[in-house]
Amino acid sequence: MKLSGLMVALFATTTAAHAEGVLNIYNWGDYTNPELIEKFEKTYDVKVTMTDYDSNETALAKARLGNTGFDIAVPSQSHLPIWIAEGLLLETNPGQMENGKNIAPDWADPDFDPGRKYSAPWQHGTIGIAVNTDVYKGPLDSWAIAFDPPAELQGKVNVVPEMSDIIFGAIAYNGGELCSADEEILKKAHATLVNAKQHWAAMEYGTIELMLAGDFAATIDWNGSAMRQRLENPAITYVHPKEGVATWSDNVVVLKEAQNVENAKLFQNFIMDPENAALISAFARYANGIAGSEEFMPEDMKGAPELTIAEHARANTVNMRICDPEVQDIYTRIWTDVLK
Repeated sequence: MKLSGLMVALFATTTAAHAEGVLNIYNWGDYTNPELIEKFEKTYDVKVTMTDYDSNETALAKARLGNTGFDIAVPSQSHLPIWIAEGLLLETNPGQMENGKNIAPDWADPDFDPGRKYSAPWQHGTIGIAVNTDVYKGPLDSWAIAFDPPAELQGKVNVVPEMSDIIFGAIAYNGGELCSADEEILKKAHATLVNAKQHWAAMEYGTIELMLAGDFAATIDWNGSAMRQRLENPAITYVHPKEGVATWSDNVVVLKEAQNVENAKLFQNFIMDPENAALISAFARYANGIAGSEEFMPEDMKGAPELTIAEHARANTVNMRICDPEVQDIYTRIWTDVLK
């Protein structure tokens, strides 16, 4: 049946209202594939603007202030429950979207967002250490590389300034568990960080370029970042510390104050398509939580050592989470002292 001219015009207007316009994304820096954004823009006739942040704390503080102008953010699983509890997000039910069926079973009902009511999977990985083995030829299995650096690494170590990750590493190095409130363990972790800082070159997020330039010989880092370094310099190796490895995930959410809600929902659904999820991973080199994306992944990601936790560390692997408020307050005080 042919549509009348009026009905065609009305249908076109309705479709345009649903898709045309803008989308403002707030995400970690150097983490979003430009090809993904270009594909989304062309598919839905939506202009995307990207704004970077450098830590979970920065993103959360910005959201709490309100009037951000952002539609989407990408918090880590450790912090996502705070965003939900404080009413900062819209309940968009990504798990019930058309592409929600593609979420891998292990990621479909996570404890940080049961039923995927708020978030769509973005990427997931681990925290460890990238090391230039042309500079350091010793054991590659311990947090000691960053917290008690050997002579050849002293003054050449970088530490990404992500509080939860670094304090976890220091606690694990001293025999404690994630979110430990043990006074002796925390004293040791505090001393470890304060004493180690004299041997660090910097506390920077921009690790890839600086490792490749030789400004750093080792850096606490995430596995995807380390893989990007290795692909440019085969001497760079990623260390899964035997004392403890934390896994994490980042997740796409829609802010309650979003001005472009329908476009934000389109983006959540878009990234759960396997081919699009593979585009995300192909850029930043992390795994994602979308089943079927593997067949679209770059060949050099298949079997990559950074993506499989080393045997010596598997027994001490934990999922990153935020700690109880009283414990988190202690960690914040420790971190503040480290930053002095």
